[in-house]
Amino acid sequence: MRKAVYPGMFDPVTNGHLDVIRRGSVIFSGLIVSVGCNPLKQALFSVEERMEMIRHNVKDFKNVEVDCFEGMLVDHLAKRGTNIILRGIRTASDFEYELNRALTNRVFDKNAETVFVMASEQYLFLNSALIKETASLGGNVSKFVPPDVERGLMQKFKRLQRKNTT
Repeated sequence: MRKAVYPGMFDPVTNGHLDVIRRGSVIFSGLIVSVGCNPLKQALFSVEERMEMIRHNVKDFKNVEVDCFEGMLVDHLAKRGTNIILRGIRTASDFEYELNRALTNRVFDKNAETVFVMASEQYLFLNSALIKETASLGGNVSKFVPPDVERGLMQKFKRLQRKNTT
């Protein structure tokens, strides 16, 4: 068995992400959940906040660790001593997007391998943007994220509302 990197923004981590982590922890001897810092995306939570939310929710998985990275994923893989990327797939459009990313990673490192895990049925529609939008409108997101993440979302949006009303 080998270790893999599960990269993503995780803004915030969802029950779907945690399902992929759980399943990846069974497939690989080690799984590194790597929070990406993408300058083209505006995150609601800081990298540190996202890492802490993930750590809190994977603490029972002995072979899972959490880190972060900037720059090219293939460079991060090399630093972590692996060439395997784990990605979750929900829909055909996800597959097309992830296939392009996997092939691009191979251009930069011919040894990069991407392992796709199909999302569990209850998470097929779930994404972080939908959760943030729902939470920002005061909707109940408890079925989509762990309790600590739900609390974090509510606190963020209360602060943003107060900031926008002053």
